[in-house]
Amino acid sequence: MIMKKNITLIFALCTYFLSFSQQTTVYSFEILEEIDAPAWRKTKLSIEEAESIKADFILLHLDTYGGRVDFADSIRSKILSTTIPVLVFIENNAASAGALISIACDSIYMSPGSTIGAATVVDQDGNVAAEKYQSFFRGKMRATAIESGRNPNIAEGMVDPKIVVENIVDNETLITFTVDEAIEHHYCEGKASSIAETLKQANITDYNIVNHEVTSLEKIIMLLINPAVSGFLIMLIIGGLYFEFQTPGVGFPGAIAVVGACLFFAPHYLYGLADNFEITLIIIGLLLVLLEVFVIPGFGVAGVGGGILVFAGLALSLIGQVPTDYGFNIPDVSRLTEAILVVLIAVTSGLFISIYLSSKFLQDSRSFGQKFVLNKTQKNEKITLENNLSFNSLVGKTGKTSTPLRPAGKIIIEGQQYDAISSNSFVETNVLVMVISSSNSQLKVRVA
Repeated sequence: MIMKKNITLIFALCTYFLSFSQQTTVYSFEILEEIDAPAWRKTKLSIEEAESIKADFILLHLDTYGGRVDFADSIRSKILSTTIPVLVFIENNAASAGALISIACDSIYMSPGSTIGAATVVDQDGNVAAEKYQSFFRGKMRATAIESGRNPNIAEGMVDPKIVVENIVDNETLITFTVDEAIEHHYCEGKASSIAETLKQANITDYNIVNHEVTSLEKIIMLLINPAVSGFLIMLIIGGLYFEFQTPGVGFPGAIAVVGACLFFAPHYLYGLADNFEITLIIIGLLLVLLEVFVIPGFGVAGVGGGILVFAGLALSLIGQVPTDYGFNIPDVSRLTEAILVVLIAVTSGLFISIYLSSKFLQDSRSFGQKFVLNKTQKNEKITLENNLSFNSLVGKTGKTSTPLRPAGKIIIEGQQYDAISSNSFVETNVLVMVISSSNSQLKVRVA
C-alpha cells in the first residue's frame, strides 16, 4: 500500500515539474507586402496550422501600406474567429487595410518610428472610393475595435476625416497614430524593436517559435496568379480551342486548352479570386460558342453572346469581389480596367499567334502539321468512259431498262449499263427507251 502511494506521489511530482518546464509554443508568420490574395491565403493556412499544432500564441509580423478591402476583411474575420490569442508586431507601417488587420489582433506592438491608421478606401489610382465602400469599411473598423476592446470612434476616424474625436483629431484629418500616441489611446500595448522584444513585452519568456514556411506548391500557385502568367494561360486556352476547331478529332490542342484552364482557374479559385459564378459564365459561354460552330453555323447571337460571357468570366476571375452592406458581394470595379486589359491582350495575342501558326504548320504542305489534318482539296482525276464512249454520242440511241425508272434507274445500250432518268413519271423493266439528252454523267430518256 505504501509502495503504491509513493509511486502515485512520484508521478504527481513529475507531472507538476513537467508542466512548468513545458515551453510556450508561438506560431509566427509575416505579411510584409500588399494585402492581396497571397496574404489572405498565407493567413488562412497559418492560423489553421497553428490550431492543428495547438499553439499557445500566434504572432503576426506586419509591414504594409494596405491593399484589397475584401482580402483584408477575410484576414480580419479569420483572426477574430480563432481562439488562440493573436499578437501583431508592426514594423514601420500598418496603414489602411493593415490597420484593420492590426485592430483585429488581441495585442498590438509597434517598432520605434512606425505608424498605424490612415484607412480611407481608395481606388487603383489613389482617388477616394465611393461612399458605399467608405461606409462598409467604417463599419468593419468600428465592429473590429469593439470586438477587441478598443475605442470604436478612433477606428472610424482612421477611415473618415469627418469623424471628430475630442482631443485627438479635428474634422479635416484622418487619424494616424505614432507609437506613443497609439500607446496613449490604447491602440498599442507596447514599443518593441524585434519579435523577441515583442514576446518579452507580452511576458512570454520560455517559448518555442514555429515559423510558417511557404511550400513549393504555394510558390507555384502564387506564380500562377501573377497577371503576366495568367495572361499566358489565357493565350493557351484560346490557342488550344482555335487549333481544336481547325483540326477536329485530334485532341491534343483541346488537351492543351483544358490544362491551361485548370492552371488558370485552380489557383484563382483557391485564392478566392474566381468563384462559381465566373466559372459558370465561362462554361455557358463555351457551350454557346460550340452551339454556334456545330449546330447553327454562322456567327450570330449564340457565338457573340458566348464570346462575351467567356471574356467576362475571365476578367472577373482576375479581380475578386468586394462585400457590401447588403450581405452580398460585387465585383471590385476599381481593378476591372486592369483585368479587362490583361484578358484583351491575352485573347488578341492568342488568336493572332494561333492564326499565324496555323498558316505555317497546317496549311504549308511541307510542314509536320499536315500529318494531323485532312487535305483541303483533292486532285482532279480524268475519268474515261468505258469503250471511250462519250455520253453525248448516245443521244438518239435506244436501249432497254434494266431496272425500273422511278424516275431514276439503270438502262442498257449496246451491252453497256448507264444511269438514266426518265422524262416520264415511271418506266417498268425491259421497256424500250430512247436517249433524249445527257447531263452530269446521267442520261435522260423517254419511252421509245
